[in-house]
Formats: sequence, C-alpha cells, structure tokens
Amino acid sequence: MKNLILFDNETREHLLPFTFTRPVCEIRLGAMSNRERWEKWMNGKASYITQDYLSERYDITISEINYLINGSVLPSHEIVSLINQMENGGAMLLDGELIAAVLDRNQFNRLMYDDIEDLNSFEIKQSPVLKMNRLWDICQLNEQAIISDYKLLTSGRISQNLSKTNTIIGDGQIFLEEGAQVEGAILNATKGPIYIAHGAEVMEGTIIRGPFVLGANSKVKMGAKIYGPTSIGANCVIGGEVKNVVMFSHSNKGHEGYLGNSVIGEWCNLGADTNSSNLKNNWSYVKLWSYVSGQLEQTDQLKIGLMMGDYSMCGINSMFNTGTVTGLCCNIFGTGFLPKFIPSFSWGGSDNFTTYIPEKAFEAVERMMTIHGHRLEAEERLLLMNVFEETAKYRPWEQKEETGRKFFKLFEAKS
Repeated sequence: MKNLILFDNETREHLLPFTFTRPVCEIRLGAMSNRERWEKWMNGKASYITQDYLSERYDITISEINYLINGSVLPSHEIVSLINQMENGGAMLLDGELIAAVLDRNQFNRLMYDDIEDLNSFEIKQSPVLKMNRLWDICQLNEQAIISDYKLLTSGRISQNLSKTNTIIGDGQIFLEEGAQVEGAILNATKGPIYIAHGAEVMEGTIIRGPFVLGANSKVKMGAKIYGPTSIGANCVIGGEVKNVVMFSHSNKGHEGYLGNSVIGEWCNLGADTNSSNLKNNWSYVKLWSYVSGQLEQTDQLKIGLMMGDYSMCGINSMFNTGTVTGLCCNIFGTGFLPKFIPSFSWGGSDNFTTYIPEKAFEAVERMMTIHGHRLEAEERLLLMNVFEETAKYRPWEQKEETGRKFFKLFEAKS
C-alpha cells in the first residue's frame, strides 16, 4: 500500500472557513473527501502536511517511499497515470506549483527544510487537472466529482432493487447501497447518476434530478426538491429546495426554503424557511469575502450562495445575501438580510452582532452532538479556541469593547 502525504499550500487560505478545522484534502465534494478519493485511486493510506494547530489531529507518516500530493487536486486517470509512472525523485508541476512528487525518506526530509534543486521535475498542462482554488470551486467541481466517484464506488457492485413505488425517468444510473430506503420518490438520472448510501432514506414525495449523492444514514424529507449536482454527506437531513449544494456530514436543512450554489460545513443547522440568494437581481458578478485580502472581492461568478463554516446555525426565516460567508460557531437569527460576511463566533443578526462566548458556543454544540450520539472532544475544543483567537481581528465590535474597557480602567484609575 502506497504511503500518501497530502499537503496544504497557499490554496488553504482561499478555502477558509472550511480549512479552519481541516486540511484542504478533507473538504468533501462528490461522494467523499479528497483524501478518501486519493486513497482509493492510488491504493494507498494518506497522512497530512497541514497547519501546526491541526497537526495533532491530522498527523504525518513518513515511509521509505512517499507520494507527496497537493491536497487541492482531484485525482483523474491522467494525473494518477502520470504519478504512477514517476520514478523516485520525480516532481510534477503546473505553472511552477507542485502537484505531486515521489520522494524517499531522505529527499522528503530535505524538502521540508529546503527546496530540492535536483528533483526531476516536469510541467503538465491545465487540462487534466481539477483543482480547488477558491470556495466556489467546491460547487463547480461537484458534478465531475459525483460522476467520477459513482464509477469508482459502483465498479463490480450490484445495486439494491428500487421499490416499484418510485417513478424513474429515463434509463440513467441509480445505485442504492444495502439498507438504503427510497419509497414514493421521482428519480431522474438522465443528467447524471444518483447514489444513495447505506442506511440513507429518501421519503415519499421527493423529487431528485441527478447528479446526486446522499451519504450514509442521511434523510431526505418528504416533498423535497433536489436539483443536481448536489452532494449530501453522512448523517444529514435535507428538505425544501436545493440546487448545486455540497453539505458536509452531520448538518441539517430539514425544512422549506431555498439553498443554491452553497457549501455547508459539519454540524450546521439551518432553521425553517431559511433562504439563501445565489443570484444578484441585476445579474452582475458576485462579490465574496476573502480571508486573504480581508475584504469583499469581485469574482467572475454569476451564482454563489451561502458558504457556512462548521458548527454554525441560523434561526427560522433567516435570509442570506448572495455570496455570504459565515465563519465557525456562529449563532444567527433575526429579521432582514444578513451581512455578506459573518465572522466566526458571532451571535446575533442583521441589527447587531456580539461575540458568541466560546463556553456558550461549546455548550450548544455539545447538546446538539449529544442528541446524535457524539461528543465534543477536548482536542476539538482546543482547535476551535485557536480559531477563536485567530479570528478575533474580524470581529470589529470586540475592538470597540476593548477600547471601552481601556477607557473605563483609565477613568477608574484617575478617580
């Protein structure tokens, strides 16, 4: 089994808030994370080169021969074939950026402390490379990922039979793992495959147009309308109307409301009738918050919806602007359109925000996780505290509060 080491680079900053709590390769799209995808394609076991504060949870394993792979790149037949042809000391580049290398232990250690000039490097063209460079790429690459993952996961396997209570449109690819339940649904796989993992349930009245993936033990509520490409992770609940959505595991959108061109992290909850705009009413390109520049930046995208970091939740009737980015551990509620950027550990709504004190945030997260048979481990708390401190600069009201505290202390001293 090959020893894979998936590394983060500057792309990681552009994929925040999702990379606050995970390496780039642990971002989910299609039917799995990119790390799982590389392990299956390369017949290997992966470890990580990532941020120091993540390294305890995502550690590294060095072997005699190591396949160093850019964690933002999706595997394909062309890329995997090129990597398998590389000899020890080989390096694959795209416009000077490292895509993959094959290194022995000594070469790897040298690379960690200094550039290796004697690598046998070669440049490749853009055409065979699918790569997550920006947040919206997660949605844009989802269709290709679902189609590729479907072939990978169904090869040599036989689907469960579909119940006769369902209406099937066309003769597209539909696969049900053992234990999956689909009753009284309309399934249209003419535009892309539909994959339902074990223990998942599609309730009656649901309309699904592929490409679509439903993760293990997830549920689609009655009457949901799902347009592909949409990918729902494990242990999720989905309802209402969704289009081109990627949802990580353990998250819920169980009620009516529209969500399109959006990415939802882990352990998130969207209240009833939450709606997210994904298209500006003047049809201009969307501006999106950048953690790199610290401001809204113009994109070349007409459609971008909600990008919600892990452990965030919103109340009923929440309205998100086109191209909204929320950080981690946010508790959002109230009327009116919300700001296009909501920093991590924010509490409030369109009228006012304050800091969501970590202890209070963790209590709410712990209750949610306990209901689902999980717990917030000490390791995860420490990780989130690191994010809390790192993102303080994005919470402007804290700076005002700190100024007020300093003034009060000065006044108190003079008194």
